[in-house]
Amino acid sequence: MASNIERYAAWPIAIALVISSLFISYAIGEFGSPDRFVEVKGLAEREVPADLAIWPIGYSLTGADLEELRQRLDRADESVIAFLKLNGFTDDEITRSPPRVTDRWLNSYDNQRPTERYAAERTLTLRTRQVESARAAMSDAAELISQGVPLTPNWGSAAEFLFTGLDEIKPGMIADATADARRAANQFAEDSGSRVGAIRTARQGYFTITERDPSSPHVKLVRVVTTIDYDLEGSSRVD
Repeated sequence: MASNIERYAAWPIAIALVISSLFISYAIGEFGSPDRFVEVKGLAEREVPADLAIWPIGYSLTGADLEELRQRLDRADESVIAFLKLNGFTDDEITRSPPRVTDRWLNSYDNQRPTERYAAERTLTLRTRQVESARAAMSDAAELISQGVPLTPNWGSAAEFLFTGLDEIKPGMIADATADARRAANQFAEDSGSRVGAIRTARQGYFTITERDPSSPHVKLVRVVTTIDYDLEGSSRVD
């Protein structure tokens, strides 16, 4: 009877040893696996000039009646358009928006009503590929004020400079980012005593276009980051 008890008692120990040996074998298989890789990031940056300028030129006027207001708007329009054409722009590059007219007598008492009842704001927009000419015209815009065109306070800060040629430089920048990632992988492999193998996965980030700096809105910085997993081949050393 005692021998049977001892035999039954030994079963859990034997089962535990079998499970333990299986776990150790599995662990060795995992840790000794040749499936090794490294994840690296590659960066590509380029400075490019803006190729599109958008300049909204806003001005505001007042008039005692709507007819007087219209005449003043027409004169201001003529002055702005003449100024732009003098700087080399064409009618196709100039767009006029409808004026926004306000009755300044509304919600005001008789003794507080201004002499000129109506006010209007107009925006004339220049959209051109002649970026440098647009910048030069902006620098000379004070000439419009001297001609009696009352420009709105944000007439200069509202200008935009855009870069629209991203598709043309995308392939080259992706190649540059991939080469940068490869250099990082080679350095890692050299430090670890391995060799860089094939690309396992590659994930391209979004392209971003920003101003190079606040004082140069006409110069853009295009940036992309690529993340690549490379297989590692050969032995590795652990210090």
